[in-house]
Amino acid sequence: MDDRARLKAVLLRHSVLRGDFLLASGKRSKVYVDCRLTTLRAEAMPLIGRLFLRRMRDRGWQPAAVGGLTMGADPLACAVARESLGSDRRIDAFVVRKAGKGHGRKRFVEGLAETQGVRCVVLEDVCTTGGSALRAVERARDVGMQVLGVCCMVDREQGGGATIAAAGLEMEALFTLRELLQG
Repeated sequence: MDDRARLKAVLLRHSVLRGDFLLASGKRSKVYVDCRLTTLRAEAMPLIGRLFLRRMRDRGWQPAAVGGLTMGADPLACAVARESLGSDRRIDAFVVRKAGKGHGRKRFVEGLAETQGVRCVVLEDVCTTGGSALRAVERARDVGMQVLGVCCMVDREQGGGATIAAAGLEMEALFTLRELLQG
C-alpha cells in the first residue's frame, strides 16, 4: 500500500466520525473529520510529511517554512519539517497563534527567529470555508512572510478552495471529504 492509501486508511479508521456536529464554520454536519485523531498518531506522521512534501514539490512550491493556525496545523507542520530532513530541501515549522501573547515578544507567529521574506506554505487540517487558513495567511503576511499557497489534509468542498482562490492563492488538498466517504 502506498503512503496515500495508508494515510486514507488511518483517517477512515480514526478521524471520520458520524453524528450531529457543529463545525467551526457554524454549519451543522452529519460527518465530522477530527484530523487530530490521525495527525497525532505516530504511524501517520511520516505519511503526512511525505505526502505534503510531494504535493508542494508537484506544485513547484519551494517553501523555507510551513505552518498554520494552531492547533490543527501544528502536527502537520512538524511532520513536514521532520520528513524534510530526508529530502533535498530542509523546511522549518511555525505556529500561528489565534490570539496575541500578552507578554514576552507578543508574537502571533512562533518558531522562526526571522520571518521577513521567508517563503512559506500555510497548512490546514480540515478546510471548510477557508477562514482559518486565511487568518493564518494574514498573520504570516503581517510579519513579512511570502505565502506561496495553502495545503490542507481534507477539503470538505464547502467553499474553502474558492475563498482561498478569491484571496489570490492556490490550494492543494490531500483528500476530499467525498473521497473519504466513498471509502
